[in-house]
Amino acid sequence: MSFRYQQLAAELQQQIELGQYGCGERLPGVRELAKRRSLSISTVVASYRRLEADGYLQANNRSGYFVKARHQPPPLSSALLQQAAVPSLVCSQQIALSLSKAAADPAYMRLGAAVPAAVYLPQHALQKALQQVIKTEPARLMRYEASRGAPELRREIARRMALHGAVVSQDDVIITNGCQEALMLSLTAVTQPGDVVVIESPAFYGLLQALEAAGLKALALPTNAQTGMAPDVLEQALEQWPVKACVLIANYSNPLGSLIPDANKKRILKLLAKRGIPLIEDDTYGDLGFAGPRPGSCLALAPQQDIFYCSTFSKTLSPDLRLGWVIAPKHTAKLEYLKFISNISTAALPQLAVAKVLQSGQYERHLRQVRPQYEAAVQRVSSSIGRLFPPGTRVSQPQGGFVLWVELPHAVDGYALAQQALAEHISIAPGVIFSPAAVTGSAHYRNFIRLNCAIEQDARLERALQTLGQLCQQQLNR
Repeated sequence: MSFRYQQLAAELQQQIELGQYGCGERLPGVRELAKRRSLSISTVVASYRRLEADGYLQANNRSGYFVKARHQPPPLSSALLQQAAVPSLVCSQQIALSLSKAAADPAYMRLGAAVPAAVYLPQHALQKALQQVIKTEPARLMRYEASRGAPELRREIARRMALHGAVVSQDDVIITNGCQEALMLSLTAVTQPGDVVVIESPAFYGLLQALEAAGLKALALPTNAQTGMAPDVLEQALEQWPVKACVLIANYSNPLGSLIPDANKKRILKLLAKRGIPLIEDDTYGDLGFAGPRPGSCLALAPQQDIFYCSTFSKTLSPDLRLGWVIAPKHTAKLEYLKFISNISTAALPQLAVAKVLQSGQYERHLRQVRPQYEAAVQRVSSSIGRLFPPGTRVSQPQGGFVLWVELPHAVDGYALAQQALAEHISIAPGVIFSPAAVTGSAHYRNFIRLNCAIEQDARLERALQTLGQLCQQQLNR
C-alpha cells in the first residue's frame, strides 16, 4: 500500500514524462497544490522531495520547484581551443547586420540576438516610471541632458557599484547609449587605428564590430568554457605582441557564459598592470548569475588600476532604452569629451525613469525573480537540444546570462544552417560571426551557433528547435 505522497509523486512524474510540465517550468507552489488537492502541506513537500531525489525536479531557493533537464547533451570540452593567436584586422562583420534584420522581425522565431523577451522584463515598473517622469519633468525633456548623463542616474549607479565592492564617484560615471557605445568610447580613448587589442575567443560580435569600426587588430585568445581567459595564455601573448588594450567579459561571458575565478582575475590584472596595459571590462551580464552572490568586477578587485568598466541595463530592464555606462576614473574628462563630440548626450527620459526604478528597489526585486527564470530557460533549451539535435552535439554550461553556445557535429555548417533557418522564419547566430575573420566557409567556429534562451518557453520554441535539429540532420545526410 503506497502513501499519499507517493501517489502524488507518481502522478506528477507521469505529467512531466508526458510533457505537461516542460523542462525548466515551475510546478505549482506547495500551498497552492495542497489547497487544490485537499492535501497537507507536508504531503506535497514529501512528493516534491521524492521527485527531486529521483532527478525529476530541482529546488530553487525561495522560487519553488522546477522540472529538471533529463536529456542534457554533452558539455563543451574544458580544454582551451588549440588555435594560433595572431593579431588580425576584424572584417566581414556585415554578416551580423544581415542576420540582425531578421532578428528584429516579429514574424521570426528570434533565437539569434541576445535580446530578452518582454516576459523577462519589468514592463509595469518601467511604464509607471516613464509616466511619472513625463508628468513631473516636462521641461527637463525639452533640452539636452548633460554629456555625462543625468545626475540622478549616475548617483544610483555609483551606489549599486559600491554594493558590489567598487566604490566610485558619481562624477566618474558617463551614461552612454548602451554598452556598445561604452566600448567604443573606451577603445577610442586608449588606442589608434592599427593597434593590437587582446580579446577572448569566441568573442561577442558587438565587440568585433567596434574593433572593425576603429580599425584595430584583434588578438583573439582561446578561452576555457567554464573559467574564461587563462592567465598563462594571456602572459604568453603579452610577451609576444605589442598589445595596447585588453577587453574582457569576466562575468558570464557572451557567448560561453564562463565566469573567471577571482584568483585568475587578479593574475590577469597583475599581468596588465606590469605592462601598463588598460583593461576594458564589459560587465553586461554580471547581475544575471544563477547561483551565489553576484561576482565582483575587476574594477572592484583593483580600483587604482587603469580600468574602463562598461555595463548596461539592456539585458535586465529593456534593450530599447539604450542605456549603458562607462567608468574610468583616470580618463573621465576624455570620455566626457568623446561622448560630447559623438552625440552630445543620452536622452533624459529613459535615464530619469531608470533612476526611479533603481531608487524604488524594484530593480533588485526584479533580479531576484528573473535569475531563476533565466536559468530554467537555459536548462529547457539545452534539454531540447539533447533530444532534438543529432548525436555529437555539445552545448555550453553557462553560469549566468541566457545564451547557449552550441557545437554541432563537424560536418554541419553553422552559417548554412542560419541561412536555411531564415527560410523557416527562425533566426540564429552562426559561430563565424564570433571570430575576427567572419568569413563563410572558414573553419573558425564554422560548426557552432549561439542561441538566445530568453524567449517565451512555449510550443513555438519547441517546434523551432525541432526544425533546427532536422536541418542539421539533413546536412549530415548529404
